[in-house]
Amino acid sequence: MILTAILAVCCTDRGLDPARGGDSPGGAPEHGMIVLGRQLDDPYSVENMTKALSAVYPTKAERIALDATHSYVRFLPADEQQYDRLEQLGFDLLDHPMDYEIIREGDWYHDPEVPDGKITWQYAAVPYGASLPADIPHEVLYDCYIPPDVFRTKGDDDIDWTAVEQEAFRLTGNGGLLEEAAGTKAGSSSSPAGRITIVDRDKGGEPEGVRGVRVKCNCFVKSSVAYTDEDGCYRMSGSFSSKPRYRLVFKNSSGFAIGFNRVLVPASTSSLGKGETTGLDAQVTQDSDRLLFTRCVVNNAGYDYYKRCARETPALKAPPGNLRIWLLHGFKSSCAPMLQQGVLVDGSKLESLLGEFTFLVKLFLPDILLGLKDHDTYASIYADAVHEFAHASHYMLAGKEFWNAYAGYVIKSFITSGFITYGIGTEENHGYCEVGEMWAYFLQTLLYRERYGDDDVPPFGLNYWFHPQIFLQLEDRGLSFNRIFQVLGPDVTDRDALQKKLISYYPEHKTAINQAFARYN
Repeated sequence: MILTAILAVCCTDRGLDPARGGDSPGGAPEHGMIVLGRQLDDPYSVENMTKALSAVYPTKAERIALDATHSYVRFLPADEQQYDRLEQLGFDLLDHPMDYEIIREGDWYHDPEVPDGKITWQYAAVPYGASLPADIPHEVLYDCYIPPDVFRTKGDDDIDWTAVEQEAFRLTGNGGLLEEAAGTKAGSSSSPAGRITIVDRDKGGEPEGVRGVRVKCNCFVKSSVAYTDEDGCYRMSGSFSSKPRYRLVFKNSSGFAIGFNRVLVPASTSSLGKGETTGLDAQVTQDSDRLLFTRCVVNNAGYDYYKRCARETPALKAPPGNLRIWLLHGFKSSCAPMLQQGVLVDGSKLESLLGEFTFLVKLFLPDILLGLKDHDTYASIYADAVHEFAHASHYMLAGKEFWNAYAGYVIKSFITSGFITYGIGTEENHGYCEVGEMWAYFLQTLLYRERYGDDDVPPFGLNYWFHPQIFLQLEDRGLSFNRIFQVLGPDVTDRDALQKKLISYYPEHKTAINQAFARYN
């Protein structure tokens, strides 16, 4: 199904090492579907926490009534819009039951009673009494008492809620998940903190942070979420006295999401397994799990690109804040069809191209498809990623109608030119492709050279009929890339229009512009 989509709208291309706390077999995350075992007795149910309170404080339990703080609910969103609404309400969703034993870790789960191609049940502990969307099917499974973190030590009621919580784990047969502090009965609780890093061997090999990625951890219905900072460091707001499960969710703090791992969710997840209550550190390298490595590289490329756009003057438009990226490991091709932004989706264009497979693409519309076959290094993945991010910036300036024509040219030339997606430069509307690819290959070259400090790296895209060298020559003559970007509006649909608009914007560079275009005629 993905092959069909790629053939329709793509342009031809040009593991984990846990340092602390991870218990995934062999230190590598497991992929595929999570395998569930037996249902467990949740320590956080109101009933179990009440029993634990009576066991720890038998004389006080009669005068302290535990009112539910949360309800354990499962939702069945019909589409992405409903899924997004649940997240916007602040619900921390998991795609698998939170009160079941996990026999084998994985990246995703799909309820066998939910048809393939549909979003599976989503589970969350929501604040008790919260208004639940009536139009989204849901079921309240049971009510819970999760002690607020402000009560982790003895409060006004003189109750040690950490001790109560841990007793609830013991009473329900889950004591093996606790981390006992030496010499104490009650144990202790911690706010998990750690650092997620990645190594780029092509850039000195020093670990750098996996930036802006979402870190999630939970034990039963208790969960917490944090984003990593520039250095890859995170700290959860919630405290745990039991060993939580850790996951990386590739929904970046900049807004973009890296998705498609054989399950219909907006953002892929990499499970890191159970870890210590104090947190989990992980270092990802080229020798680590491939899915995790490639997701982290693209995550950093996107984070850095968005930050770069924000600091440019004049502005380099950032890609859409809700950009969705699919990573395809079986293909060499990459493209930026910008489907979620409405390109080719209006009317019947997409249906006529994809036929019966349209539902797959329309459910979670990708904006960027990155083909990663034979891309094994940080540098090679980074190069392709920034190329497509450059396209996404161009889309923000040129608009949907320009991109409809651009994508239409790519599709037509792919069919009529013997699988040469860029065509040969004489077809109708070839100018859209010429301008678009000149820009993307040009910026790809500049950002690659900037990251790796090598101005001798040959420019990308030299073997095609369009000429990114024009922009490179202009940049050498003092016309910066962000100033070049300003002319790439919807009216610049071919080489001649590009040359004229550059001169009109920057008459002081007229001679250099004419010379560059004449040299690569």
